[in-house]
Amino acid sequence: MSHNHNHNISSPAINYNNAFAVGITLNVTYIIIEAFYGLSIHSMSLIADAGHNLSDVLGLLLAWGAGYLARSSSTNKRTYGFRKSTILAAVVNGVLLLIVVGGISFEAIRKFLHPEPVPGIIMMLVACAGVVINGITAYLFFKGKDTDLNIKGAFLHMAADAAVSLGVAAGGLIIIFTGWMWIDPAVSILILIVITVGTWGLLKDSVLLSMDAVPEHISTEDVRKYLRALPGVNDVHDLHIWAMSTTEYALTAHLIIPEITSNDNFLSETAEALRHKFGISHTTIQIERTVLINGTVHNCTAE
Repeated sequence: MSHNHNHNISSPAINYNNAFAVGITLNVTYIIIEAFYGLSIHSMSLIADAGHNLSDVLGLLLAWGAGYLARSSSTNKRTYGFRKSTILAAVVNGVLLLIVVGGISFEAIRKFLHPEPVPGIIMMLVACAGVVINGITAYLFFKGKDTDLNIKGAFLHMAADAAVSLGVAAGGLIIIFTGWMWIDPAVSILILIVITVGTWGLLKDSVLLSMDAVPEHISTEDVRKYLRALPGVNDVHDLHIWAMSTTEYALTAHLIIPEITSNDNFLSETAEALRHKFGISHTTIQIERTVLINGTVHNCTAE
């Protein structure tokens, strides 16, 4: 049986330890301040936002821990190590966000039906501080949001918090000039809709990856066409592509090559091309030959 298993070495992963530490510290400090003022002035928006920030700090801790586990060594029982934990963290982050959205929505609707006086100026100033802090934290994860679903989850949490704080600040400004107390819960409801839309995409992608679906950015047909176009390849079957983690992707395939080629580097060059073209760093390829027996074509593995 002939096959090649290639572990291409991709660019070193970015270390987000400092980003997580700074982000968590800033947000815990802000949560304390926001909760204090929210309770003092009876602002549902500030209290709800503080709860939202608290859930996101827990999300950051979860993503940080998953990222650490993903770098752990493999064992005889866990041959892939804990790489999959980054995908599970993304799933939990998505679920956590939707739960928080549900809780805030209930309170926002109640407050909308029964508005209470809120000092707009304090509400606006505290929320503006949240925009700055959450914006800085989101920026720390900006570079990795398109390449790592776990980091994308952390980024979405912080970006959502910044959006919520901006909405609360805008609501405070409107209250200052109009005195419309229903603005406080109304703005919260609008922002929750935006958060839900973004979170749904994260949750869908992470759940699919947890079930070994093909990553969203990789086209199975494009990979199949590339492999079929390789010199000497007649057909491709048993093609499987899945995510080992939120940044590492694997492929297995059988290539039918009737005639032995003189290119000793065929397998390694193919694996390198798959890494370069599709970002697939773990490649296992099995080559099969076709032989004619009693007028019938049969596939068999070759040495």
